[in-house]
Amino acid sequence: MVEQVTEELRRSILSGALEPGQEYSLRELAGMLEVSFIPVREALRSLESEGLVHNRPGRSAMVTPLDLDDLQGIYRLRRAIEPEIARRSCAVISDEALDAAEADAAAFGDEAHGMADIYEDHHGFHLSLLAPAASAWDIRVLTTLWRAGERYIRIGFGRLDPDPAEHQRRGQAHLDLVAAFRTRDPERVAAAIEEHLARNERIALGALAGPAQGAGSTASQ
Repeated sequence: MVEQVTEELRRSILSGALEPGQEYSLRELAGMLEVSFIPVREALRSLESEGLVHNRPGRSAMVTPLDLDDLQGIYRLRRAIEPEIARRSCAVISDEALDAAEADAAAFGDEAHGMADIYEDHHGFHLSLLAPAASAWDIRVLTTLWRAGERYIRIGFGRLDPDPAEHQRRGQAHLDLVAAFRTRDPERVAAAIEEHLARNERIALGALAGPAQGAGSTASQ
């Protein structure tokens, strides 16, 4: 039950159904989900560790507001971790794993699928490239960072979904990552990951700046 409640609350936060900066009582959340206080309280503790809520004294929690410093902190940590793992992973990842990642990357260019449709597969894609050299702790930390940044990415890239050319760019950006891994060159791979993250961050920053700037960006996640 706790896992189900956690997943439902996480989904509602990431989709914006539970709005950033809004405070909700445990009674209110339990009523929405038709469960008791206990699984809601436990779920909120897990979500606080992911940076998605701030638990208040008493029986309430606030959805973490979207924040520029928060976003930049997430990407600063990602840039410190992901290129280093990628340097090691490109030497040991199998050709079969790269073939599977390439097929996934190509699917990201499907115009029928928006960011909300592909987000979980997108996580899987990046994890498949890094997992051969990632420890269990690496994966825990990366998953936390990816989830913390998900709201920004969904907003920023969701604004670009109406542009058919964006889907092509999105697919190509991920095909380029696979191509870099196929070179087995650690420095080339690290540079590709760093460029990918820099583009992501610019799009997410545009989401915070508002519709005008976000819609005018043209990078791919």
